Amino acid sequence: MSSTVLLGITGGIAAYKSPLLVRLLVKAGMDVHVVMTRNAARFVTPLTLATLSGNPVWEDMWEERHQPSVEHISLADRADVAVIAPATANIIGKIAGGIADDMLTTVLMALTCPLLICPSMNINMYRNPIMQGNLQKLKDVGHRILDPDAGYLACGYTGEGRLPEPECIAEAVGRMLGPRDCAGIRILVTAGPTEEPLDPVRFITNRSSGKMGVAVAERAAARGADVTLVAGPLKVSPPARVRHVPVRTAQEMLDRVMEDFPEADVVVKAAAVADFRPAVMNAAKAKKENIGSSLTLVRNPDILATLGRIRRDDQILVGFAAETSDILQNARSKLKKKNLDMLVLNDVGREGAGFDCDTNIVRFIHRSGLEEQMEIMSKLKVADLILDRVLTMRTARPRGRSEDRCR
Repeated sequence: MSSTVLLGITGGIAAYKSPLLVRLLVKAGMDVHVVMTRNAARFVTPLTLATLSGNPVWEDMWEERHQPSVEHISLADRADVAVIAPATANIIGKIAGGIADDMLTTVLMALTCPLLICPSMNINMYRNPIMQGNLQKLKDVGHRILDPDAGYLACGYTGEGRLPEPECIAEAVGRMLGPRDCAGIRILVTAGPTEEPLDPVRFITNRSSGKMGVAVAERAAARGADVTLVAGPLKVSPPARVRHVPVRTAQEMLDRVMEDFPEADVVVKAAAVADFRPAVMNAAKAKKENIGSSLTLVRNPDILATLGRIRRDDQILVGFAAETSDILQNARSKLKKKNLDMLVLNDVGREGAGFDCDTNIVRFIHRSGLEEQMEIMSKLKVADLILDRVLTMRTARPRGRSEDRCR
């Protein structure tokens, strides 16, 4: 049985991409129902979308179609996932404010399925604090935002605000419709950097944005897992459907991880924990003339090694390694020393891999000796591949206390 996708189209110039998106979704075997605003019809015709989708296109709340039900409720009930592409500043503001004054906003108000919002607008409109506040409000209630691309805009500006390409949107919709094969599994994820304070102003940290760990948490939750995300200061918002435990230092991260570790079935430790911290944390800002030319450091606890020592046989432990030289030798050594089931190796010297970007290039190194080199792909795709391998390992693992609890 095909999945039903509700596609909302609003009145932005990027609506010209909507027919291709409909075509891609239909080609993927999805049943697409289009609801568009009156202004959207100025950019792309309902006839085009009806022809491509094979279904009637809805614009007007009061259009007579001799339907036996209240159609805005029926459309919302049938949808397995909804997507708004393009999503203008106007529609985003309406959704955030709970306004339902036309066919599309009324359908959206009745939705119970996941909603993907694809903003598209002028860069200054996108950066407006009110717009950013509306987007955050939508994230907080569980809606997913597909960040716009950056580039040349129809208004003549250059910057973020471009609607992502239809292929990217179709891929995101496909992920949202993915299997809930992690249902009943408790997954503990760590993400982001840690900050090790020298004084109330200065601290030692690293370049980690937290995107990889957040991607793992997001995909695990989407696939049905019970997810706890213990994260240092993130540069991205944590997923709405996970339990987010914010921390700052390595010691705080260890303490919080240890609280949840006994009940975890799987741990994916993607955080970039600082190896060292200042030996002394000054209560007041240290004057530079008093700091001197050297700083005394002490080693932080090794969270992954600690978990490797105390783990049960029925727990799955996945670690990450960011390397720049002797990468395979270092990664294989880390896998063994820290008693991991799998290590995800990042060669952070390669373009498109590592810190603060949306893509990654990884190699999976397994306890069995199997090694898998992956091509460049989105971090969300990497996250799905990690979860696929976790599920395979759980299937091969003898049944134990954790297995009995989750099945």
